[in-house]
Parts: sequence; C-alpha cells; structure tokens
Amino acid sequence: MEYETKSHCKYLIALHLILVVKYRKQLLKGDVGDFVKQKITEIAERSEFNIEEIEVDKDHIHILLTISPNISVASYVRRIKQSTTQSLWSRFKWFKKQFWVKKTFWSDGYFVCSVGNAAADTIRKYIQEQG
Repeated sequence: MEYETKSHCKYLIALHLILVVKYRKQLLKGDVGDFVKQKITEIAERSEFNIEEIEVDKDHIHILLTISPNISVASYVRRIKQSTTQSLWSRFKWFKKQFWVKKTFWSDGYFVCSVGNAAADTIRKYIQEQG
C-alpha cells in the first residue's frame, strides 16, 4: 500500500472491515460469495476506495480497503451494503425464502478497525486465510 497525495494532504488510511450476513445465515458460499466479491470490487472501481484484499467465509466477509479522508467510513459501508443487497436480490430470487420478503442481506452493524502500515501485511494474510 502506498501513500496517496491530494492537493493539501498525504495519507494512507487502511481499514479492516467485516460485514456479517443477517441472522448469521451461511449464504456466502459458492456463487453468492463470488458474486458479492465481484460487486464490491465493481463498487470500489467507481468510488473513492480501493480493495487491497477481500475474502468471504460462510456468513461474513473480510475486506482490507484504503479510503480517502474526505468521506466517512459509515458512508463507504452504507454504499457497499446497499449496492450489494440490491444486486443480490435481483440476481438470487430464492432470497425471498431466506428473509421473509424483506429486502435485506447484511446485519445492521459492522466491524471496522484502522490498520497501521506495519500491520497491513498481517491483516492481509489473515484475510487471505479466511473461508
């Protein structure tokens, strides 16, 4: 990970983000997990954050991302959750049986912690070993 430079600042904000499937349902297997990773990567390409590592487990996803200092962490999380939920419901019609027709996928909360540059490789290895 490299430092980013804008007109008045130089920064490196790396975060370890964990999102959990609602009710801890083990839905992130196979096609669903691959689809979620693909969608989050697409969101990153058109947004102001970069995915360094991403891996799914059965009921949660780990993401190592770098962000810009001018947008809040909650805004990034909201964008990821909303976009992936809409895409998942469009693609996988059988979700109606899982969530009682309420268009949801992720639990309300999330885990996030900042990662110092020295520890980023440790977090990267941990995420790669998930699933």
